[in-house]
Amino acid sequence: MKRRHLFEWEDQDWFPHIFRNYMTDFLRHVILPYKLYEPVIGRIMEAMEGSGCDRIVDLCSGSAGPLEQISASLSERGRPVSVLLTDKFPNSRSWRNNIQPGSGIEFMESPVDATAVPEELRGFRTIFSAFHHFRPEQARAILRDAAESGQPIGIFEITERRKIILIQSLVAVPLAVLLTTPSIRPFRWGRLFWTYLIPVVPLATVWDGLVSCIRTYTPDELQELCKGLGQGRYRWQAGQVPFPAGNQSITYLIGTPLVQPKESRQEGGDAIQPQPMEDERPSPAAPEKETRDV
Repeated sequence: MKRRHLFEWEDQDWFPHIFRNYMTDFLRHVILPYKLYEPVIGRIMEAMEGSGCDRIVDLCSGSAGPLEQISASLSERGRPVSVLLTDKFPNSRSWRNNIQPGSGIEFMESPVDATAVPEELRGFRTIFSAFHHFRPEQARAILRDAAESGQPIGIFEITERRKIILIQSLVAVPLAVLLTTPSIRPFRWGRLFWTYLIPVVPLATVWDGLVSCIRTYTPDELQELCKGLGQGRYRWQAGQVPFPAGNQSITYLIGTPLVQPKESRQEGGDAIQPQPMEDERPSPAAPEKETRDV
């Protein structure tokens, strides 16, 4: 199936924030209990150890996604890290609601462009479930910025561009929205109204879920995007890690500098002050299906 960059409701500037927040709250609500990114914890830990990083700088953080869970898993495996959430359109209200006190997770109040990350924000850059939002030229710019800054980067997607995944999404997503909405916290009467009485949230979520699959890059396409970046000073690995059950995989691209600059081992950031926030606990990682060095 050819990749097509169709529109998503969440990408539209005019799309009401209330609907966007209800949709991202749902995604977080299903990602956390099922620990969907747990299979790539080993890859993340390996990349951070290899590049000497003890800080994650998450880009395109949305409503915080799986970062609290990932941080807890790394800590359980003996690699505690600090986490900084960033976004071009920061949703600090959602972050305050979603991040539990004591997690050690911070966030940036000011906008951070993934294609031009400020020099002082040093650490292992991550993008979870958002790389498909970028057209090829923008996606390559994100990878180029990391390589030119000498910072490791990891791209992770739970969507896949396969017909069977599209069919599953078409059935599972609306059912999941309808069944889980009453248990999403914080409780909002508006969430119930726009889900059950006027079903904007389930319809928009289903559409965006299908389009996310159609937009998702394959490992081969990720290889092509990073080709030539780093000029021999960078190692790129693209591949997929299967879920323990089911027929779905997590697609990833990880780039690490071959020689780690001393500055990148610092947590730096005097010029921009993150807002402190404050645990959760996942399970073991799944074996990797394939890895390709670029």
